[in-house]
Amino acid sequence: MRRPLVWLRMHRWSFSAIGILLLWAMLSLATARFSLNSLSGVASSASFLAVAAIGQMFAVATGGGNVDLSIPSVITLSAFLTMIVSGGSNAGLFAALPLVLAVGLATGAINALLILWLRIPAIIATLAVGYVLDTAALLANRRFTTFAVSPILRTLASTHIAGVPMILLLAGALAACSAALISRTSYGRTLMALGQNEVAASLAGAHVGRITTIAFMLSGALAAIDGALLSAHTGGAFLGMGRPYLLQSVGAVVVGGTLIFGGSATALGTLLGAVLLVLIVTTMQIAGLPGGVQDMVQGVVIIAVLAAAGAGLSRRSV
Repeated sequence: MRRPLVWLRMHRWSFSAIGILLLWAMLSLATARFSLNSLSGVASSASFLAVAAIGQMFAVATGGGNVDLSIPSVITLSAFLTMIVSGGSNAGLFAALPLVLAVGLATGAINALLILWLRIPAIIATLAVGYVLDTAALLANRRFTTFAVSPILRTLASTHIAGVPMILLLAGALAACSAALISRTSYGRTLMALGQNEVAASLAGAHVGRITTIAFMLSGALAAIDGALLSAHTGGAFLGMGRPYLLQSVGAVVVGGTLIFGGSATALGTLLGAVLLVLIVTTMQIAGLPGGVQDMVQGVVIIAVLAAAGAGLSRRSV
């Protein structure tokens, strides 16, 4: 009995996997409308969340309670820029993507600058940067005149291969690359050491500023890419389109098994956590619960996971 529990604790992503299977089974029994095709739709929606959440994972992994609250604003602004600059053409897309990526990278660098040099807490710094980006998105909205989507981008966001959404394959590839970065590179190992103890990592020779800056730049870049993909998925851009990712990007990270205190991260768990959160929302929608209740339930789930993580940390500290 103890061996399975030890395995589950070592592979924290497994709790999200179990939750997905249980919810899928419950929905399959409760309603005839829920099927494998329905799960495919859930996975497709969750993939967009996973792209942003994996970026959030890198920010959280730096430790100190760091989170990136500028992600929703980066998503919204990037969606507007993608639509405006690309003009719905493939040629325009190749001009839009470098601009969008530059916005994400610059946002991450500014976030890191405020956190490291000005010593502003990450939750305040990133939220403030997000407000600035919201203003930029408001200005971009005034110039938004087209809903045409680049064929290449539409293919990436909406096409299925053998019944599997391409966006899910992309999210899976991103999770695999992120897992390799964390476990098989010196950067990933140093990032985990930084999250566990910043002082010890610094004394060991780690470049704390560089590691943190790269993590937040990865967060910004992935949010920007997600915004571009979402613009194709929704067929346009609108103010506040990234707002749902404020809570859900953090939720997918912690529900997936990444420690909110930093020092341990799982890309696979983040992907599964995104699927689980979207599946929870789907369950509540089928049950006819209002949007406010759905947000409340998601908040309760995240608080429960954080409370469990805090209890586990307290036990290890005793």
